[in-house]
Amino acid sequence: MIKRMSVLVLMVLLALVFFPLISGMQDRAEIGKLATAYLEQGVEDLNAANLVTSVIVSYRGLDTLGEVTVLFAAAAGIALVFSRKNERREKNHDERREPSELIKTGAGFLLPPIFIFGIYIFLHGHLTPGGGFQGGVIIASGVFYALVAGLREELSHGLLSALEMISGAGYVAMGLLGLWLAAGFLDPRFLPAGEFGSLFSAGAIPVIYTLIGVKVGAELSGVIDTMKRSRP
Repeated sequence: MIKRMSVLVLMVLLALVFFPLISGMQDRAEIGKLATAYLEQGVEDLNAANLVTSVIVSYRGLDTLGEVTVLFAAAAGIALVFSRKNERREKNHDERREPSELIKTGAGFLLPPIFIFGIYIFLHGHLTPGGGFQGGVIIASGVFYALVAGLREELSHGLLSALEMISGAGYVAMGLLGLWLAAGFLDPRFLPAGEFGSLFSAGAIPVIYTLIGVKVGAELSGVIDTMKRSRP
């Protein structure tokens, strides 16, 4: 009874907080000065066909760095909680439920396209919708399928940590190079702009998105493997 009342009170409080915000929302009659500057100058400044990429990776690069940091903190927290809870439960192989033949066979057909698609997404983030986060999540979903299909019992956390560390350090290095060689932190123009619409264009944006994709994929794969190890 007390639990239900607590949930009800919490729902009422949330409604009181969010209702004024939702009721006050309305479409803007015109876009602001900052958005106008992005729209008018973004493609010309950065030579990226995907304007959203220009905003996320360069103009608002510190926000993206913050998001990557939050993801790292979440992955580290999950690893800490589950490691204390379990201290690695050893299971007899006979007690494990083997995946069906359908799942094993399907994994052989689906895993290569899943990984290739994830890589494609973050390599072409400056040209088409997508980017590092989306590509990294797709790669992590492939890792999840591989674990479910029993293709791997567990992942090498040393390898995942190395990928995470190298990609994270590379991402920060890209930011510092932009600060040193261009106009600001994560300014991708310290590399050649290239031909508009080609794979090697938009300066350092493809490199930045590749580093983000590897980092996100490694972190989420580590989370998935940690939770798999912690099954009761």
